[in-house]
Amino acid sequence: MLSLTLGLAAACLWAVHDLLARKLSQGASVIAIILVVLATGSVVLALPAIAAGHWAAMTGMAWVYAVATGLAFALAIGGLYRAFSLAPVRLVAPVVGAYPMLSFAIAMAQGRSVSAAEWLAVLVIVGGIGIVAATAHGSAEDGPPPPTLRAMGWAGLGAVGFATTFAFGQAATRHGDELPVMLVARLVAVAVYVALAFAFRAPVRATRPLLPVLALMGAFDAVALGLVTASGALPHPEYAAVTSALFGVLTILLAWRVLGEKVVPVQWAGIAAVFAGIGMLSLLG
Repeated sequence: MLSLTLGLAAACLWAVHDLLARKLSQGASVIAIILVVLATGSVVLALPAIAAGHWAAMTGMAWVYAVATGLAFALAIGGLYRAFSLAPVRLVAPVVGAYPMLSFAIAMAQGRSVSAAEWLAVLVIVGGIGIVAATAHGSAEDGPPPPTLRAMGWAGLGAVGFATTFAFGQAATRHGDELPVMLVARLVAVAVYVALAFAFRAPVRATRPLLPVLALMGAFDAVALGLVTASGALPHPEYAAVTSALFGVLTILLAWRVLGEKVVPVQWAGIAAVFAGIGMLSLLG
């Protein structure tokens, strides 16, 4: 199914993006980093959207959904980066990666029936998240334990943000055209973080030495979100959201190998449960 393939490609891009986000968010201004990432991603999207986008196809509802997508994405990326600044990938990624539960809930609210097997997969995901969260403090061998409750809260906001981002973005695509929807949504998110940067006096200029890496992150993020958004015109677009959630296990493995973040056996069990549940949902599709 093409929706699953698009989601898997997005997962690979987001895994690298999130590993860099975890690395750069330590001791830096999260607002400033997000603003630069969003702005560079907008530059990547601008030319193809302006040149090849079918702007005449954008109905009133498409504009409304595109703006809503941008606001939801501002919440999603803010929750993700803030959670990464507080806790390791092994804690944050499973929580954020559980957004398929919300994607299925939204699909059910739109009239799609949800089977017992799908609910079983959801319970496996929730149980795995509980294991990871409950054992987070015991795995920190160096330094103080991470602020688990705060990190979980921000990661949960990120999950809500991603689920609603995909739902609104795919709805906008059905009412309009993919490229204009993606560009409008991203510009709305940029506007949100410009306002936040002014309100909190975020040191945006201090990110200049990081500009090449942040630009790469922006490009990866823009393409990944575009792949999931574009699936809105395909059958079962919620499966693209489900498959894209596999970015979490890739991010954890990269952090384990590249950043040296420690994962104890019981946490591996919880992580495996989360992504086994996500995999079950994908297979059910």
